[in-house]
Amino acid sequence: MGAFRVHSGMGNIMIKKLLIANRGEIAVRIIRACRELGIATVAVYSRADKDALHVKLADESVCIGEAPARESYLKMERILCATIASGADAVHPGFGFLSENSKFANLCRRCNITFVGPDGDIIDRMGDKSAARNTMIAAGVPVVPGTTEPVFDAEFGKQLADAFGYPVIIKASAGGGGKGMRIVRSKEEFIHLFETASTEAKNAFGDDSMYIEKYIEHARHIEFQILADNYGNVIHLGERDCSVQRRHQKMIEESPSVALDEKLRQEMGGVAVRAARAAGYHNAGTIEFILDSDKNYYFIEMNTRIQVEHGVTELVTGLDLIKEQLKLASGEKLSLAQEDVVLRGHALECRINAECPERGFLPSPGKIGGFHMPGGNGVRIDTALYAGYTMPAMYDSLAAKVMTLGADRAEAVAKMKGVLSELVIDGIETNKDFQRGLLDEPEFVSGVIDTDFVGNLLERKKGQGERQAGEMGA
Repeated sequence: MGAFRVHSGMGNIMIKKLLIANRGEIAVRIIRACRELGIATVAVYSRADKDALHVKLADESVCIGEAPARESYLKMERILCATIASGADAVHPGFGFLSENSKFANLCRRCNITFVGPDGDIIDRMGDKSAARNTMIAAGVPVVPGTTEPVFDAEFGKQLADAFGYPVIIKASAGGGGKGMRIVRSKEEFIHLFETASTEAKNAFGDDSMYIEKYIEHARHIEFQILADNYGNVIHLGERDCSVQRRHQKMIEESPSVALDEKLRQEMGGVAVRAARAAGYHNAGTIEFILDSDKNYYFIEMNTRIQVEHGVTELVTGLDLIKEQLKLASGEKLSLAQEDVVLRGHALECRINAECPERGFLPSPGKIGGFHMPGGNGVRIDTALYAGYTMPAMYDSLAAKVMTLGADRAEAVAKMKGVLSELVIDGIETNKDFQRGLLDEPEFVSGVIDTDFVGNLLERKKGQGERQAGEMGA
């Protein structure tokens, strides 16, 4: 792949004023990219977010409702009214909330508002996991053995699972973020877990259609960042290894993955590009795979939005993915070809959440007291926190994304250890120390990890604690 290039020029951006239909650090991140491109910004906020950093940084702000997301950040008509009233000609949905809502994307375009993302029909096709699987199968992309149509009935689902062989994984067709997802290891527990996952999916997404696939043991979660324009040009920007997870929620992400050599990287990247083309995709997106212990890989889903962990790709490629999104949404062609992309160094991200690991990762929002964000060479922290800010209880617990870039993995990890040791967020509990501890675990140090790494670690620690308690009571 060619020389390392940084693309920061403004190009011919047609967007003049952008409304950010989101909150928190991603809204702040988008505002900062817009400043560099000369795009005016409009923030929307709930009453709980009136003092939020994205509201303070935007050129304009509009209150769109009460604290619950269903009364504010999920209210399409209020966001569209705010867009039209402010004179904004484009909307960036960020991630979460309405970012993968096809109805919202279609409504934006119907109102002559540029939606920074793919068309609604593409969101539908790739957001429905059954439809996405069928699209990939037709394109010759390897997928995990599983159902090709949505499953609504637990008994019928059990018959299919029996045929696939256990373990299987049940997933919400319209889901994401680990909601509506259960691993089933025996036929005796299938009905209960299917009904539990289905109810959870209905509550989270308003859709209780499920699909079932063979669960791959000892798998790594590998995703490829892609960019695509409106003219059929598609490239990938390498992979992110997101195997450090707890209950399907990512905790640490890195790029590149130690599990891939250059040959496998090129092969999987090429398949990711083929998958995006098969979907007719444009803008930024992510093709997600699982990689088994024999280096076989399988498509699992496509995220039709910017990812939380996009920063690690930015660090190793020198690209600004938000700027690229805005340029592509303006109708520009991709400014670089595949041979222009090279991964330089190793990047790591730790998600710092407002939660208490010692109490089962219970959320811990509150008012920020002492506050120190470390800096230095190869250090990046994306956050919407500031001293005196009260972190609301009703939204995501993500407090900060701490990223480091090193010449190699060892250096990136060493920098991360230093940053986490120096980081201060008083007033709330965080998982900072837990994350710091993960970096010293032998499996992480060696890079021999899978998606069960954190779960297995917690089980071991629980067992050790119970044994110690038993010995003290003996």
